Amino acid sequence: MPLSKEDLEQIDKHVRSQLEDWLTEFTQSMPKYVYEMEMRERIVRVEEELKNQRELMSKGFEYMEKRFEQIDKRFEQIDKRFEQVDKRFEDMQKYMDKRFEQIDKRFEDVNSKFKMMFAFMSLGFTILAVMMTLFRFMN
Repeated sequence: MPLSKEDLEQIDKHVRSQLEDWLTEFTQSMPKYVYEMEMRERIVRVEEELKNQRELMSKGFEYMEKRFEQIDKRFEQIDKRFEQVDKRFEDMQKYMDKRFEQIDKRFEDVNSKFKMMFAFMSLGFTILAVMMTLFRFMN
């Protein structure tokens, strides 16, 4: 015959309320040396588990240190790449400055040639005007 849900709840309540008393009676009924041996075994197991936990934590910290070292190496590589890019930009800037200086020099050359051409044309027109005036008075 299956137990109902209410029966299971009552059993559960009864066991929970009596568990502490039963454990106390059990430990008191054991001889003292058996209780002490059992406690020592528990202490040894707890110590071993703590030792295992420390080892696991140490391994985890070592793993994290290795990961941090790898990340540091990657940052160093990125820094080197940025330095290379900066150097490229500086080289490009120097090249552009040099090209602009060449263009400025060409404009100065063209400007000086234009001034010279303007001076010759002005001189030519002046000579032509003087000659026309002289021919007019002579005729």
